[in-house]
Amino acid sequence: MKPVWQLSAVETAEATRAGRLSCVEVVEAHSQRYAAVNPDLNAVTVDLRERALETARARDAALRSGTPAGPLHGVPVTIKENVDQTGESTPNGVAGLAGVIAPDDSPVVRNLTRAGAIVIGRTNTPEYSFRAFTDNPLRGLTRNPWDPAGVTCGGSSGGAAASVAAGVGAIAHGNDIGGSLRIPAYCCGCPTVRPTLGRVPAYNPSQAEERALLMQMMSVQGPIAREVRDVRLGLGAMAAADPRDPLWVPAPLEGPPLPRPIRVAVAECEAHPAVRAAIDEAAGRLADAGYAVEAAEPPEVERMKEVWFRIIFADFRVTMEESVRRLGSEEVNRIVDAYFAMAGSVPGIDTYVRDLAERNRLLRAWNLFLEEYPLVLSPVSTEPPFPLNDDLAGPERVREIFDSLRYTSAMNLVGLPGVAMPTGLHDGAPVGVQIVGRRYREDVCLDAAEVIERSVGVLSEQLWAREAGTAP
Repeated sequence: MKPVWQLSAVETAEATRAGRLSCVEVVEAHSQRYAAVNPDLNAVTVDLRERALETARARDAALRSGTPAGPLHGVPVTIKENVDQTGESTPNGVAGLAGVIAPDDSPVVRNLTRAGAIVIGRTNTPEYSFRAFTDNPLRGLTRNPWDPAGVTCGGSSGGAAASVAAGVGAIAHGNDIGGSLRIPAYCCGCPTVRPTLGRVPAYNPSQAEERALLMQMMSVQGPIAREVRDVRLGLGAMAAADPRDPLWVPAPLEGPPLPRPIRVAVAECEAHPAVRAAIDEAAGRLADAGYAVEAAEPPEVERMKEVWFRIIFADFRVTMEESVRRLGSEEVNRIVDAYFAMAGSVPGIDTYVRDLAERNRLLRAWNLFLEEYPLVLSPVSTEPPFPLNDDLAGPERVREIFDSLRYTSAMNLVGLPGVAMPTGLHDGAPVGVQIVGRRYREDVCLDAAEVIERSVGVLSEQLWAREAGTAP
């Protein structure tokens, strides 16, 4: 029998609801795993295990009294340190923001705990969650459990992905404004979903002012897990309504069946041989399962990356730059300078308005393409996972990194769902693919990811076998 900390979220919730495991037993197992691996990884930066045990005892007592159990009953989860959790700091990787204490839970925390989940810790993020690498002066460097000395865990939800891959928690909360769910999931060998804009409500009660509109429209909350079924379960819990988010949409989690065979467009981009092999592997698995897989480049990805950069840094200059320049480290300010160089001169109001109009045209082009091909198979990155803090190598390397991520950030511009799905290993580190679908059809993307998972298996199990010395 598997150790309790290796159980999926689905298995854990089934066992606790049925009484085969107590919530206390589950939390204690994950607490022991935390103690074994987190000191080396530095993925979880706020230890909430004692509080989690208190919650577990209350959950067990409620179940004994006949209180109905939620879909995540007893499932240990982690929360990224850039969303509010009552009474906890929301520093977002910044020492100068460590005194920001949440007066209430954010919608995603409230939805997870109302579904029965138990928060065991908060996870690391780069300063202002504004890098694809997870390191900051406040909490330090988070390491990738697959290659702690060589390969980044990604960012900005790097602590989330590293923790869940290593077995600390069954579902990790993260968020994504340009790839911050999919990049760390890719680097750590975990599935995740960047939901459609409006699927999961978002709001931080501690915030001093609202985020700029396009930042709101490009940022989403979502789950990282070890198995696709757990991503689906976590998404369902996170997506519950919350009136504090005016952009939330009451869309069904399951849509109508699509005509068969479902057509899949495989991006024809140049990529590292290991990434190209991952795409070919995934395409083959889908074809074997009855999908109609064809080479077909989706529209204007490079243009989408350019517009995304211009818009986000126009918003950034108005709402965030003063804080970053004042409170951010020298390293993050160097990277921000490189970002501005990539964006070109920050646009004036005329360019900004035209970019907003351009966003609508680009989404229309993708909607039309997705009418013909309901799924698009692409890279998360055209490179394998990056070396530690690779973006500190200079502006040219920053440009290369974000060029490699163009299929990822493009989805944030137009608000489409994207699943990152591991396919295997390259030089001991994970590689994988992205599956993009129509708006509010995360279910179709996750169905395809499950097809791939049935063929390649749950990648974290290989990590644990290697750790235990039982890998083939």
